[in-house]
Amino acid sequence: MVRYIIRRLLQLIPVFFGTTFLIYYLVWRLPGDPFAAMCGDRGCPPAYVATMRAKFNMDDPILIQYFKYLGKLVQGDFGTTYQGLSVGKQMAMAYPTTVKLAVIALLIEALIGIAAGMYTGLKGGGFLDNLVLISTLFLISLPVFVTGFVLQIVFGFQLGIIDVTVPPSAPIGSLIAPAFALASLSMAYVTRLTRASILENKRADYVRTAVAKGLKPNRVVGVHLLRNSVIPVLTFLGTDLGALMGGAIVTEGIFNIKGIGNLVYRAIFFKESVTVVGVVTLLVVVYLLMNLLVDLLYAVLDPRIRYE
Repeated sequence: MVRYIIRRLLQLIPVFFGTTFLIYYLVWRLPGDPFAAMCGDRGCPPAYVATMRAKFNMDDPILIQYFKYLGKLVQGDFGTTYQGLSVGKQMAMAYPTTVKLAVIALLIEALIGIAAGMYTGLKGGGFLDNLVLISTLFLISLPVFVTGFVLQIVFGFQLGIIDVTVPPSAPIGSLIAPAFALASLSMAYVTRLTRASILENKRADYVRTAVAKGLKPNRVVGVHLLRNSVIPVLTFLGTDLGALMGGAIVTEGIFNIKGIGNLVYRAIFFKESVTVVGVVTLLVVVYLLMNLLVDLLYAVLDPRIRYE
């Protein structure tokens, strides 16, 4: 196991360098002058522009810029914005809210999706099975921002059950509706994935053997069928955490949540390239670590998987 973990960590290094360099290159190569709007309609003096370009190493070759950025990054310095604000401090203030939102969304999609997928997969056919399939297809066809607006209008404005906008403190109760909107698409996929996996595995030889041995139905389902059926679902859920945090831009905008999505939106609007690169780099690290965690959990769920 230790050798496998070391090998997987070593595999993450080229992936990290490749993805972060690509992000850095694309963001800093966007057309337009990032300092054009900082001095109003008059335009910035050439001396000021030259100073700012030197401060952010914009006159160096892109590869040199990237390695200078990495040098600061390994020291925990995500850089400063054009206004002199620390990107790391801004992320530290915004990230906990987005993490709460993403974790609640992940719990919603996991609990509801797996439960609905298990029920329909075990029963198969019937009214509820068709209802779940139609409902998930409906959720898949709806963009997240539409689901968010519907929840906001119906349950916020009309019924007054939820907060229309989330307060700055972002209590967990006020994040449930935004989290449901954020998780709606993934929840539909988890339901269908679990249902298909259950239907496939319940006809497998090991399940028939467990039934023939006289094991109780709850043990057959919980110990044998569910553990093997949940492996593809676990892969989806593990990688989806990073996607939820990255995809929270729209949801946070609808519900006025002061999280990472809101921070990225403002950074893109004001062409704050340093902030965009810092946030996306952090999301890349989350993706890589979640993939590693999912790989390690495989052996817990399926004893047939060996790492050595």
